[in-house]
Parts: sequence; C-alpha cells; structure tokens
Amino acid sequence: MSAPLRAASGPQDPVPGQELGEAQRCLTFALRKAAREVTRAYDAALRPTGLRSTQFNLLVALNFMGPITTTKLAEYLAAERTTLTRNLSLLAGRGLVKVGSGGGDRRSRPVAITPAGRAAALRALPAWRRAQAAMGVQLGARELESFVDRLGALVRHRP
Repeated sequence: MSAPLRAASGPQDPVPGQELGEAQRCLTFALRKAAREVTRAYDAALRPTGLRSTQFNLLVALNFMGPITTTKLAEYLAAERTTLTRNLSLLAGRGLVKVGSGGGDRRSRPVAITPAGRAAALRALPAWRRAQAAMGVQLGARELESFVDRLGALVRHRP
C-alpha cells in the first residue's frame, strides 16, 4: 500500500526526483496561467458592454480582415476551428456577425462582421482601452508593447 498523497505547501517544496524541477519554469504553463488572469481582467472590464474578450477580439479581427472563411479566420487567430465556430454562432445569434453557407463545405463558410457587430465593438472599445491601460500600468507601457510584439513573433514563426 502506498503512502497517501499530500498537497505541497508551496513552490519551494522540492519536486520528488529533482529531474522535473526545471519544468516548473515551463513557458506554456506560465503563458496559460497569465492568459487566464489577463482574460479575467479584460472580461471584467468588458462585462458592462455585453461582450467577452474572446467575442470582442473576434469582432475586431473580422473588422480588420473583412469577409473571410472560417478556416482562414481560424488560421489568423491561431484558434481551433471548432471553438471558433461555436463562438461565431453565439455572435451570429446576436446579429453581430453573418455566417454564409459556403456550399457543402463547412470549412469554407464566409463570415463577416455586421453593422451591429461593428457598433458593438466600437461601444466596447473604451472598456477595452481601460483594460489595456491597466495592463500597461502593471507591466509598464513600453514593456506591454514589446511583450505583445514578442508574442506575435512566436505565433508568426510556428513550425
């Protein structure tokens, strides 16, 4: 019978078999953890507008890209197409985007922001600016811009 598991008291506890110790500084863990915190902050700022940060970002991307297929939009956003389709359906249900038929191929369905979607994004822009400014205060304005640029470089250079 093995000993019962116990919770570690904190990050300073040694990892059994020290060979995993370096993995505590894993980039993906740090990015995912930070992404959840940043998303919570932006969602809180955007809540009065009726949009979540993911929805706002979709509207901004569609405004920038113009009509585009769901596959191309997923590539642009580095998003899973199934997750994107679900989020687009929610926005389409509110009349903020229009998803076309695309013939028989669901991957080639065109999607575009509607005038109501553009208006919703514009109404949410001041809330987004407040969230962005708060991140700038927390990280430093120059550091925030540099960080966003560096993250963009990671996405552009995917294998």
